Amino acid sequence: MTPSHGSRVLVIEPDETLASQLGFDLQEAGYEAIIATDANSGLHKCRDLQPALIVVDRMLPGESGLSFCKNLRATGNTKPVLILMARDAMDDRVACLEAGADDYILKPYRSEEFSKLIRLYLKPDVESSEQLRFVDLALDIGTRRAIYNNKAIDLTMKEFELLKFFMEHPREVLTREQILENVWGYDFVGESNVIEVYIRYLRLKIEENGQKRLIQTVRGVGYVLRES
Repeated sequence: MTPSHGSRVLVIEPDETLASQLGFDLQEAGYEAIIATDANSGLHKCRDLQPALIVVDRMLPGESGLSFCKNLRATGNTKPVLILMARDAMDDRVACLEAGADDYILKPYRSEEFSKLIRLYLKPDVESSEQLRFVDLALDIGTRRAIYNNKAIDLTMKEFELLKFFMEHPREVLTREQILENVWGYDFVGESNVIEVYIRYLRLKIEENGQKRLIQTVRGVGYVLRES
């Protein structure tokens, strides 16, 4: 029996020992593990095998894991991406998010925590008819897709969570601190521009083909979902 795409996880890891351990942990958790050793082969396997989630080491031969993530997002792939990295400095975390990753895993990792994170991102879509609505924009909670003027919009996990937060607070000005805490779970602001990066991603998708802007910038404060 061929495993479904929903249970398929791609691991891009040049270290054979680490790749083998990650693959073993995935199989123990009930997933099919696919291994690639560099960014180029990883992109090909994403296209051909359609994994449900990608785990990629930040340090790859040739192209970095962050560059891989940016290139993957440029193809329109919205599957969750987790970055393996050795440092937990704030700028490293921010760099992962700005590259389009959904989360990160610190090395050396613990098998239980790794499996728990994979299950979190691969939990089945909720059978739900609930939709959030704001003017001509709808967000389907079950499928995690947006619909704007009858056009479906595919979203990454973080894009979905960010748009959901806005749609739960329509016409309410949300500060950067509120957005970071509720969408990313971080209580920092600093010089990070991760919010701006993801706002830009959402605007590009929502405003495609000349659609009107709904996420407005409130200079010096944050953002608000409202008609211009």
